[in-house]
Amino acid sequence: MNLVDWVTDLMETAGAPGAALAIALENLFPPLPSEVFLPLAGFTAGQGKMSLLDAILWTTFGSVAGALLLYWVGALLGRDRVRRIAQRMPLVRVSDVDRTEAWFLRNGYRAVFFGRMVPVFRSLISIPAGVERMRLAPFVAYTAAGSLLWNTTLILAGYLLGDNWHLVEQYVGLASTAVLVLAVAAAGVFVGVRVSKRRADSRT
Repeated sequence: MNLVDWVTDLMETAGAPGAALAIALENLFPPLPSEVFLPLAGFTAGQGKMSLLDAILWTTFGSVAGALLLYWVGALLGRDRVRRIAQRMPLVRVSDVDRTEAWFLRNGYRAVFFGRMVPVFRSLISIPAGVERMRLAPFVAYTAAGSLLWNTTLILAGYLLGDNWHLVEQYVGLASTAVLVLAVAAAGVFVGVRVSKRRADSRT
C-alpha cells in the first residue's frame, strides 16, 4: 500500500480525526508531504466523507499537536545542551548559536507564523521555539494561525479541483524542492566560507 492509499483509508475509516493524525505525523516527520495530505483531505470532503469545516479544523488541530511535540523536544534539549553540541561540531561555533538565538528572539513570533507556511521549515521552526522557551500561549496561537492559513489554502484547492487534486502536490512540491535547494546552497556557502577561513588562519 502506498502513502496516498494509506492516508485515503485513514480518512475514510476515521474521517476528519484521521486527517488530523496524518497531519500530526507530517509535522513530526517532515519528509511526509502535507501537499499530498491536505488536498486529499479537501477532495475527501468534496466526496461527502467529511465536512469541509471539519477537515480544516481537525487538520489545524493535528498541526498544532505535532508542533507542540517538537516544541517540547526543543525545550528538553535546552540552550546549554545546544551550545555543547555546537562546540563538538566541526565548522560550527558557539557564536553561530548566539547569533541564531539573537535573531530568533527578535523575530520569533513572526518566524513561527510565517514558518508554518514554508515547506520543510514548517515543522522544524517549532524546535528553536522550544529551545528558547517561547511563551506557550503565543506559540500555540501563532502556530494555529499560520497552520490554519496553510491548511485552508491547500484543502480548498483539493476541494475545488476534485479529481485533479493531485495538481496541488505538483505545484507545492516545486516550491518544496526550491526551498531545499536554497537551504543546501546556503549550507554549502557556509561550509565553504568556514573552510577557507580556517585554512587562511592556519597559514598565519
